[in-house]
Amino acid sequence: MPEPYDVITMGRIGVDLYPLQAGLPLARVDTFGKFLGGSPTNVAVAAARLGRRTAVVTRTGRDAFGDYLHDQLREFGVDDRWVTPVDAYPTPVTFCEIFPPDDFPLYFYRQPKAPDLEIHVSELDLDAVRSARVFWMTGTGLCAEPSRTATLAALRARDRSGITVFDLDWRPMFWPAADRATAEETSSPAADVPTARYREALALATVAVGNLDECEIATGEREPYRAARALIAAGVELAVVKQGPKGVLAVHRDGTVAEVPPLPVEVLNGLGAGDAFGGALCHGLLARWGTERTMRYANAAGAIVASRLACSSAMPFPHEVEAALTEGAVVPPPTGATGVTGATP
Repeated sequence: MPEPYDVITMGRIGVDLYPLQAGLPLARVDTFGKFLGGSPTNVAVAAARLGRRTAVVTRTGRDAFGDYLHDQLREFGVDDRWVTPVDAYPTPVTFCEIFPPDDFPLYFYRQPKAPDLEIHVSELDLDAVRSARVFWMTGTGLCAEPSRTATLAALRARDRSGITVFDLDWRPMFWPAADRATAEETSSPAADVPTARYREALALATVAVGNLDECEIATGEREPYRAARALIAAGVELAVVKQGPKGVLAVHRDGTVAEVPPLPVEVLNGLGAGDAFGGALCHGLLARWGTERTMRYANAAGAIVASRLACSSAMPFPHEVEAALTEGAVVPPPTGATGVTGATP
């Protein structure tokens, strides 16, 4: 058997087109930067920046943007062997607007269907998924077939071995309208399709990561401690609840609790912070650090990316994270944005 990967992620990929002019609506933006995007793909990049051997399982269109994404993955040191083309659908594109410190609207172009939702069980290398030290999947992967079946098959193949992370990643616009309505309108968990899908995956994961909105979809609980306990009751060993400006709460099944405040940072673009947090979380778990140390390290990685324009290319190297932890804050870039705030991805 070849050496297992440190981290394999599965799910979304696309091209991010970010305005190079902050504070303007898209209608007035003249110049854009092109970047590798997609949350689980960015997590793989973030972990690779920290020295981990990573790969991503996803699909692109058979087009120039798909070629670009392969080039970027290789440049960032992420194995692209399981990134395959789909003839029927174009590579997704995402635009954003940048209004620091806390308003970053996203515009997803994933129609008629995103290729990364066309992952089939028959195409999975389940031996590699099973042997990876960390496997990372997302809620978006559960929103449509065949991705849903493939994602659950990967989770079952792992059988809760190693570290299996469920990034709750609630993106309601990706779910069919009927399913989305159940999450927004019904009070009956039995009728709530997204919640039922989430609970099925939680029973097969060992770590859950999400913000308060995502935890509420997964568990029906919004208060951080109750949400964390509900995630553990659903099956995971470690629940990580992101609380925005209040920091991050981590609760382990063994009773360990860590509540870590955000690292002060002058925010330029907060969109990639959660992915940097995820890659650093994987790094800390693999290093077998204590819960509090892991959360502080992940917070610092996320804060660094929040101070930068891009997502994938902004992922920090170890010396940058250590410097931020030593300083107790992220040093703002020369062209920083207005508004200093604590940033928890």
